Amino acid sequence: MNTFLLIFSSFLLCCTLLPLVRNDYWIFRVFDYPRLQKLLLNIVIGTLWAYFFKGSVTVFWVFVVAQLVNIIYLFNLILPFTVIGKKQVYAVNKDLPKQSISIMIANVFEDNTNKKGCVAEVLKANPDVVVLLETNKLWEQQTIALQDTYPHHVKVPLENTYGLLLYSKLELIDPQVKYLVEEDVPSIHTQIRLPNRQVVQFYAVHPTPPVPGENVRSTERDKELLLVADLAKGCTTPVIVAGDLNDVAWSYTTELFLKMSGLLDPRRGRGFFNSFNAHYPFLRFPLDHAFTSKHFKLKQIKRLSNFGSDHFPIYLNLQYEAEAAIQQKSMKPDAEDIEEAEEKKAKI
Repeated sequence: MNTFLLIFSSFLLCCTLLPLVRNDYWIFRVFDYPRLQKLLLNIVIGTLWAYFFKGSVTVFWVFVVAQLVNIIYLFNLILPFTVIGKKQVYAVNKDLPKQSISIMIANVFEDNTNKKGCVAEVLKANPDVVVLLETNKLWEQQTIALQDTYPHHVKVPLENTYGLLLYSKLELIDPQVKYLVEEDVPSIHTQIRLPNRQVVQFYAVHPTPPVPGENVRSTERDKELLLVADLAKGCTTPVIVAGDLNDVAWSYTTELFLKMSGLLDPRRGRGFFNSFNAHYPFLRFPLDHAFTSKHFKLKQIKRLSNFGSDHFPIYLNLQYEAEAAIQQKSMKPDAEDIEEAEEKKAKI
């Protein structure tokens, strides 16, 4: 038992320390994801140390203190995403339907055969805007029924798991498909006109993840997110960025994205809303996001039912309020953040 405790504790400590290394290689970035899982495992292993370790007192206290420090550190990282954390996006005080926009984000899993289930979930949720990710030609063909409800659309079906389908009830203005970093990884940039005629800039994104078999480095993902951050920062209209960012809400890169873009995270102060992996409850992370400019307040955010994908869909309803931009505060980058962002954008 002593050997198990020593090995497993050392492994957990390494899992926490690795993401602190500012390296783009996947082994350093992938351990950003399971912070809640690491917290729970540290609590369990710390309890086992108290009951089962039968060795040196010095070794006992070194590891117990290390586990305690690790628990406190991990708890502080995820605290902003619990209900006791501070909200970045305030809740609405008054329902103003003509100033609202509801969005559904769904990574459908390209090989998923339950296309009808996807269409049914969209129609059940009834959002104004639908972003379907990992969509190929077959997905385009078998979700065409959505066009009856969603007359405005942008379709970029691809066979590489990075296809995008955007459906909207609301008018799309000057929609464009762009390949910001990789020639086979698109993003959709469009303006959306709300019922009250207010124009909103919308970005649908799905950068590659830093995992073996996809991309061994986070370089491309980080660069795409920061380029979108620049676009959002320079926008004179309200902004929404939505999609599968292949990054968790609490990672350094996502925080850097928020600082550089000036956008807000509706999750903060409300919960994790873990969207991946739908098949393994213990291995779930918040990978599907919608970030907003300070012009929006939140009506609702929730996780929808799975229809056979490895991701749960995420739904949120936002309300534009001009005064919200004064009431809400975004995170500000310091000199180190700006330097880090410029370095990341210069790579490749």
